Amino acid sequence: MAIAPETEIVCIDCGGRAFLLTHPRPEGEPWEPGDIVAYRCADCLDRWDLVLPNDDGAPDSATTS
Repeated sequence: MAIAPETEIVCIDCGGRAFLLTHPRPEGEPWEPGDIVAYRCADCLDRWDLVLPNDDGAPDSATTS
């Protein structure tokens, strides 16, 4: 099942707004569980690299940063 990352998340550190940095996949390819996406917080400027979860909500054999 293809999924799409959120365009905005809550920053894990400061609670601010973190925006998706990762560009869409080439040629309209769907996002897949296990893909890594990056976010940057507009308030504290922290970067978060997250693994897109599989169908049951768990990361697909990779870890989050």
